[in-house]
Amino acid sequence: MELHITGDPAADKLLSDDAFALLTGMLLDQQVTMESAFAGPEKIRTRIGSMEPAAIAGYDPQGFVDVFKERPAVHRFPGSMAGRVQALAETVHSEWNGDATAIWTQGDPDGKEVLRRLKALPGFGEQKAKIFLALLGKQCGLQAEGWREAAGHYGQEDAFLSVADIVDPESLSKVRASKQAAKAAAKAAKTAGD
Repeated sequence: MELHITGDPAADKLLSDDAFALLTGMLLDQQVTMESAFAGPEKIRTRIGSMEPAAIAGYDPQGFVDVFKERPAVHRFPGSMAGRVQALAETVHSEWNGDATAIWTQGDPDGKEVLRRLKALPGFGEQKAKIFLALLGKQCGLQAEGWREAAGHYGQEDAFLSVADIVDPESLSKVRASKQAAKAAAKAAKTAGD
């Protein structure tokens, strides 16, 4: 598996090689660009020397916020997002023995069960869990039965709705266009309802 999300070869290699880094990138994917969110794990790894869940969970919380604030910042909301990343790391460390891949592989779960497990993670709501499930299925070789159905419209072939569909610059621009169209439709619906 070789992901091409950030445009930064080092950041993309980390996402491709490290399941917890990929999970962390997904967590960070809110109120910043996808590229910036998914480049976050490489910034963390460079600054603290590890992306191991145990190392992140055990890091001094204020020190970890400072890591997020270093320029270029890991996220535009360093305080809250550093806390969320540490909570995610603690959950993966304590509930999954430090192995993020166990979330989608342990006990040979079907798509619904993987979705349930993802939604149980700190910072993962319904939509984020579905997008990550689609990413696992479309780009990371997840074979869980029913993953496409569990991922909803994000699981559809050639959907171009999320990071799950980004494999190159062309697919990135298609995803951007669909996100902008969705925002415009939501804004128009809100205006019509006012």
